[in-house]
Amino acid sequence: MILGIDTSLGTAVAVTDVDGAVRAEVASADPLGHAEIIGSLLQQVMTDAAHGPIGATGAPQPVALTHVAAGMGPGPFTGLRVGIAAARAFALGRGIPVVPVRSHDAAALAVLLADPFAELPRFAVVTDARRREFAYTVYDGIDDDGLPRRVIDATLTPRDAVDDALAAHGAERRDVTAIPGAMVALVAARAVAAGRVESLGEPLYLRAPDVTLPGARKKVGS
Repeated sequence: MILGIDTSLGTAVAVTDVDGAVRAEVASADPLGHAEIIGSLLQQVMTDAAHGPIGATGAPQPVALTHVAAGMGPGPFTGLRVGIAAARAFALGRGIPVVPVRSHDAAALAVLLADPFAELPRFAVVTDARRREFAYTVYDGIDDDGLPRRVIDATLTPRDAVDDALAAHGAERRDVTAIPGAMVALVAARAVAAGRVESLGEPLYLRAPDVTLPGARKKVGS
């Protein structure tokens, strides 16, 4: 059973079984209030998950999590760090591993599973990176492990240039405004099952933080 957390756009939290059955899922579309809402969303999703898969009835049961899936972006510096820190803290408290997941992979899996029998053309997940820029990742179907086949890694481009860039890659544009927490968890479950957990040492930040450490103090002569 996997807890999925993503704060690359809004804030999304979900608990799923390893086969993808959603036990609970909550989200906030606020792109700025990650730190304020993450704690209450985690509390809510764990309470909801104790009642079993969505639509189930019966007495609450303990939620025996095995992994925490952390959305690693692309996303803005501060918002992304909130979700990753929450995932690591939760996993540390439970003594379970964290599985890093590219947030665009979760969005791509949602696209692919929307009609699993369709022959989808090459497509790009596109998210608003603000400051008149977009981030996109290009995919070409789904592989034998049930994971999106990534052909172009996350790329940042000016808003006015994104359509030309996608045309050059022969990819249809799929704009995404939210990353489903359940898909973050499902990507993690499939990666764990296939022995393909990525070793992402650093989050996929859209750009460097605006705030930087000050330089050395200037010496004042006598």
